[in-house]
Amino acid sequence: MLEQRIRHTGLRSRIVSAEEAQQYVKDGMTIAVSGFTKSGDAKAVLQALAKRVEQTGDKLRINLYSGASLGETDTILCEQQIIARRLPYQSEPRLRKSINLGEVQYTDQHLSHTAELLRSGCLGDIDLAIIEATAITETGGIIPTSSVGNSPIFVQRAKRVIVEINVNTPIEFEGLHDIYLPKDRPNRMPIPITKVSDRIGTPDIPCNPDKIIGIVLSRHTDTPSNIVPADSDTQRMAEYILDFFEHEVRHGRLPHNLAPLQSGVGSVSNAVLSGLCNAPFENLEIYTEVMQDAVFELFQSGKVAFASASSFTLSKSMTEHVNTSLSKYRDKIVLRPQEISNHPEVVRRLGVIAINTALEVDIYGNVNSTHVGGTHMMNGIGGSGDFARNAALTIFVTKSIAKDGRISSIVPFVTHVDHSEHDVDIVVTEQGIADLRGRTPRERAAIIIEKLAHPFYKDELLYYFHRALAYGGHTPHILEEALSWHKRFADTGDMRQFRGLADVVGRNRRISSHTGRTIKGMSRPL
Repeated sequence: MLEQRIRHTGLRSRIVSAEEAQQYVKDGMTIAVSGFTKSGDAKAVLQALAKRVEQTGDKLRINLYSGASLGETDTILCEQQIIARRLPYQSEPRLRKSINLGEVQYTDQHLSHTAELLRSGCLGDIDLAIIEATAITETGGIIPTSSVGNSPIFVQRAKRVIVEINVNTPIEFEGLHDIYLPKDRPNRMPIPITKVSDRIGTPDIPCNPDKIIGIVLSRHTDTPSNIVPADSDTQRMAEYILDFFEHEVRHGRLPHNLAPLQSGVGSVSNAVLSGLCNAPFENLEIYTEVMQDAVFELFQSGKVAFASASSFTLSKSMTEHVNTSLSKYRDKIVLRPQEISNHPEVVRRLGVIAINTALEVDIYGNVNSTHVGGTHMMNGIGGSGDFARNAALTIFVTKSIAKDGRISSIVPFVTHVDHSEHDVDIVVTEQGIADLRGRTPRERAAIIIEKLAHPFYKDELLYYFHRALAYGGHTPHILEEALSWHKRFADTGDMRQFRGLADVVGRNRRISSHTGRTIKGMSRPL
């Protein structure tokens, strides 16, 4: 088995236990690890490090860089207060709490930017890279497992490397990866991808064997994704998008096989892709950062011709299916470095359709993807900005309300702007779909309020908008009220200002006096 997993004969003598390998990690180091959305992440060494700190009480803090979120390792390290600085993305509640308390310094980055910042020297040196692998080649090349992420640039830039050979991963992962590293700027050549299926690199991460100071044999499994089953709202949103696709095909703005699809992590995006199983589109292509369960459902239904990503992020059952069927997908899948899967040049060239999730959207189309109440980090911007700015068609999805209606996801003004109105084409809630392409701010406001807002909040949004018009301006706002809904929620736990019958009657009179007309649904108690 070792001969197959470690083919470089000189490296077999460097096998160490995770407990031995963790001793290379010293206080103040910058550690870069494999892993992208809880997939293919380095597990054994870091968890052994956390165990040592817990048992000895040692004070040890590291800067931790990855591709995206890790699995349970983020939580385990955070519980032992080992993480001093984290980038570029995370999704674990315990780590999120530490970030919002200021205990962990968090740099939220576009996922395509980390590699470039490392090349420029802005992020400093990488002391140690820890990379999960399926095998090591005869020349020392590292064959990744279920993700590529930032591993290639980490291996290239790190002073030393530890490889975790995960013996539970199928050896058939070899050949799925396409490792391509752009040259340093300036005078860089174009990235030669013109089709989703193009392979332009090598099947392994090049690595000087002298860099590898330890090889750990691991049996840790990836943390399975928690895909929430589609509910009626999610399903309705998916139907709106699929109807929109059919409309665009009829009008000649999309081909019959659409365009390469990108879908962010989440139940809504997964539901949209799942809905394509029964839609009248064939020979679909996927160009995304993460392949969720729905991509493989589409493969099984014969709808997808090829898929390119940087990572698998799968449920436990789908992981078992994929790991036992990799030979079926060998000619249909490629896993790339995230700076390639998310590269603006390639996204723009391929004409990608991007579907990502918003926390809130304002009446002019600005999107907040990251900060609750404008201050508290959720996960991070991830790859949504890489795609939103450069896609041929950018779609954001969100339910219109949260917290049993106490929060409106459609607000007068978002508390944090991740994606400005200039990067947003389509917004979808369970209430409807708004096509914002070519619209002025005032036109966008009218469409967003009418199509997307929940009845609980539609009249109040109209009331705000019509009063804002009196102030004039290209993008009318009432500055002292623009964030008042968020302040009201912070003070009372409810964004709704009018909840009783008397309040509703008074509100209706006020709205009518400003609009000069009766608004549909205006008398509905909240």
